[in-house]
Amino acid sequence: MSTPTWKNPIIKWVDHRMPVFTFLDHSIITYPTPRNLNYWWNFGSLAGMVLVIMIATGVVLAMSYTGHTSMAFDSVERIMRDVNYGWLIRYVHMNGGSMFFIVVYIHIFRGMYYGSYKNPRELLWILGIMIFLAMMATAFLGYVLPWGQMSFWGATVITNLFSVVPFFGEAIVQWLWGGFSVDNPTLNKFFSLHYLLPFVIFALVFLHLWALHTHKSGNPLGVEVKGDQDEIPFHPYYTAKDAFGVGVFLIFFLGFVFFAPNFFGEPDNYIEANPLVTPPHIVPEWYFLPYYAILRAVPDNFVDIWGILPVIIPAKTAGVIAMFASILVLMVLPWLDTSKVRSAKFRPTYFWLFWIFVIDTIILGYIGAKPAEGTFLIVGRLATAYYFLHLVVLVPLVGKFEKTKPLPDSISSAVTAAGSDAKEAS
Repeated sequence: MSTPTWKNPIIKWVDHRMPVFTFLDHSIITYPTPRNLNYWWNFGSLAGMVLVIMIATGVVLAMSYTGHTSMAFDSVERIMRDVNYGWLIRYVHMNGGSMFFIVVYIHIFRGMYYGSYKNPRELLWILGIMIFLAMMATAFLGYVLPWGQMSFWGATVITNLFSVVPFFGEAIVQWLWGGFSVDNPTLNKFFSLHYLLPFVIFALVFLHLWALHTHKSGNPLGVEVKGDQDEIPFHPYYTAKDAFGVGVFLIFFLGFVFFAPNFFGEPDNYIEANPLVTPPHIVPEWYFLPYYAILRAVPDNFVDIWGILPVIIPAKTAGVIAMFASILVLMVLPWLDTSKVRSAKFRPTYFWLFWIFVIDTIILGYIGAKPAEGTFLIVGRLATAYYFLHLVVLVPLVGKFEKTKPLPDSISSAVTAAGSDAKEAS
């Protein structure tokens, strides 16, 4: 890649000593990109934009927040009522968390549909799942800070899950609490970690982009680029496309901020935390609901180790294992998927299985918001079973036995007469 010649003397002087402008030119302006990317590829840049918004609004909110159990709830009310535009900053931050998860969920499902995790992009995918895990931790910590009823009891329930860790479980829980119950040390610790983790996410995003630029973006056809005829510069083609996506997204985002700011929230969290009053139904934020459903769906498990040592795994322990496994299994998806064809556009069986999996995840989210009893419990267990069946059994088997459609020789041949020379997928 050629080094650009800068005409502006100041830019030229700075770039000669620290080639930041050359780096930006190679990474954003002339960066070669597959010419057939569709709007599903917008969600990566949208996630980056929301991350910046969340960090900026979070820093401003921290200036007026008081991390103490006797003042946290009132300090949030003061931000809403007395701080200039505090209501706007908090609503942007509060709804920004939901927007962040919306775009990241779509980004992950897009990667699963188009096989973006396959060789040589396995590390890119793993880093993406690590970002997702860091987001979940950050969101949980932030949910505790307003110190409402759901904040307190959500912190109590989730931190207690770590008690299932053998030998060290109780010690971990007491470290998280900073004592023997969720109290002021817990709130201080969560406030500190909630402020820190977004910068960890930022570092992971940098590594994610580094891995992306090493092997370039995938594309809807799932074929590797072959020469300049398959690529175009990122600017102006995809900067314009991303700008349009940003405009549509901001209309959606700000629609919630200004017209339905509490749509994603829980009414009980506008009641100050009271350790003596348990809410009738403790539920996490909507983006945790599928995993909450998996946590509650697993019953006591009987395990016979080596045929001589029968062991009962309590439902709580089994549920925690299943919940974490449901996320960690995504990290090994590049090796579970045995198909050599990336895109579901050329995989007729996998196409339908993918959409069944999406519907199953939505069902888990719905069940996570309902009481773990009766029909809801049965449906939750069936949906949980299918979740793991899909990832661990069906994806590897379909990859081996599925008859795929013929692949085009290249991106450019897919829209030209040369596309008739498509080769059969191996």
